[in-house]
Amino acid sequence: MKILQTLARFYPYRGGVENYVYYLSKELVKLGNSVKVICANQPFSKTKDIVAGIEVYRLSYIRKIANTNITLSLPLALFKENFDILHTHLPHPWSADWSAFFSMVKRKPLVLTYHDDIVGNNLNYYIAKIYNLSLLKILLGRAEKIIVTQQKYIERSLYLKRYLKKIVVIPPGVDLEEFKPLPKKGKNEKIILFLGILDEFHRYKGLDFLIKAISIIKKKILDVRFLIGGEGVLKKYYKRLVSSLNLEDRVDFLGFIPQEELVNYYNSCDVFVLPSISEIQEGFGIVLLEALACAKPVVATDIVGIAEDIKKFGAGIVVKPFDIKELAEAIIQILSDEILAEQMGKKGLELVRKNYSWVDIARKILELYL
Repeated sequence: MKILQTLARFYPYRGGVENYVYYLSKELVKLGNSVKVICANQPFSKTKDIVAGIEVYRLSYIRKIANTNITLSLPLALFKENFDILHTHLPHPWSADWSAFFSMVKRKPLVLTYHDDIVGNNLNYYIAKIYNLSLLKILLGRAEKIIVTQQKYIERSLYLKRYLKKIVVIPPGVDLEEFKPLPKKGKNEKIILFLGILDEFHRYKGLDFLIKAISIIKKKILDVRFLIGGEGVLKKYYKRLVSSLNLEDRVDFLGFIPQEELVNYYNSCDVFVLPSISEIQEGFGIVLLEALACAKPVVATDIVGIAEDIKKFGAGIVVKPFDIKELAEAIIQILSDEILAEQMGKKGLELVRKNYSWVDIARKILELYL
């Protein structure tokens, strides 16, 4: 089967949607399919490339509106393509809307993964509002199937309820060959790890609240260290917040972490934390799957896609969004009890092996295509 994936950016750019498409496409190739990705050339790479067996075609872009690259050559690129099925992704409306149009022109089925609602602040709020009341309806109407990554998102979304007959719940997965337990190296400090993009579009990941929680944690855990992985325009803001709380000796900003080094950072930590605060913007939280695959206990808020399974399996602690005290207490509980932390790590590994292997998830999506 010839599968065409369209999204704003692709590997080596990393984010939730980008990782989703990368790992899904890699497994679809292993299953004998031809997969091509069309995206914007950010970060600047080869225009035409082969990545893990995936054919990648990167287009130049004139600018970004909100978090979406505007690639003027996308319509022509899609017109030239020959495919059996087109799989596109929101919240990237430019590529998704053009994909809907050309799937109709070529009379080919369109699958849409609806990662989260399109929202914005200031001017972007009004742009998002206009889009959601107009072009989004056309896109959702055109899609043959709409994939959402968690059942709860159907209830939370302002726009999905009219399309229930089209919606299929299929979570993302984790590559269990890449992310796996390794012996912990380094100092005997208690390490808290957070990974994310440090820009205004990802403030919903709740890093502000986690930094503030460190002020409480350091009073109970004397040898604690907080590692923040990622880059973005808000990095200076977070550094100022750390400084204002006198946490410079406890917090390290790691910057961009290459893909091949991620597994080592997961394995170096004692607990991984994702304190997301927006149930509309948080589609799932794939980084939690990666940490669990490395047999690490996690702390997350109850809005992430895997929250119920974390509680069910005892793989970590789930807290309420915005509650700094509860967040700190959960982290302290894990860091203070090595036996509990080890048990949670083992249960987390069992959880992802059972429910979240990309090998199994890709087969489910291929069945949907067929």
